[in-house]
Amino acid sequence: MYIWQHANWPHFEYDLHKLIPLLQQVHQARGELLGRMRDMGMDAHQEVHIRSLTDEITHSHAIEGESLDLKQVRSSLARHLGIDQAGLPRSSREVDAVVEMMMDATNHYDQPLTLERLFSWHAALFPTGYSGLTPIRVGQFRKDEKGPMQVVSGPVHRPSVHFEAPPAQRVPAEIAH
Repeated sequence: MYIWQHANWPHFEYDLHKLIPLLQQVHQARGELLGRMRDMGMDAHQEVHIRSLTDEITHSHAIEGESLDLKQVRSSLARHLGIDQAGLPRSSREVDAVVEMMMDATNHYDQPLTLERLFSWHAALFPTGYSGLTPIRVGQFRKDEKGPMQVVSGPVHRPSVHFEAPPAQRVPAEIAH
C-alpha cells in the first residue's frame, strides 16, 4: 500500500506525547550542530553548506536513475551562493536548472507551492518538451494514457516497481491540499 492509498490520506493523526521527546532530541542536536558550525568559521561553514546541497541534489537525481556531474553541481551552487568557483568546470544548462529549482525550494520553503511555481520548475527542467527522446507535457499535469506513473528499476522486460503515483485525475485535487 502506498501512502496515498491509506484511508486517512492526507489527514493523519499523531500522538503529541510520543512526538515531543523526539522533537526535543532533534532540537538539542540542531543546537549542537549550529554551535559547532559557528566555531568552524565562515569558510568551513560555506564548505559544509555547499557539500550538503551538492549531496542533496545528486542523491535526489540518483533516486530517479539520473546521474549529475558532481563538479558541475558544485560549480553551479558556488555561483548561486556567491562563492569562489576557481578550478571548477562550467555547469551545464541542465545542472543550472536543477540547482535553481533546489535553491528556490529551499530558500522559499515557507511560501506556498503554487501551480505557477511548480510548472515553472517543470519548464526549467524540460525546456525542449522532451525528457531524453520522450515527449512530455511541460507545465501541465500528467495523463495516464500509457498507464500509471511509476518509479521502477531493473530490466525492461521485468521491472521492479518501487512506487506508483496516484492516478492522474487525482493529482489536481492532491496538489490543492
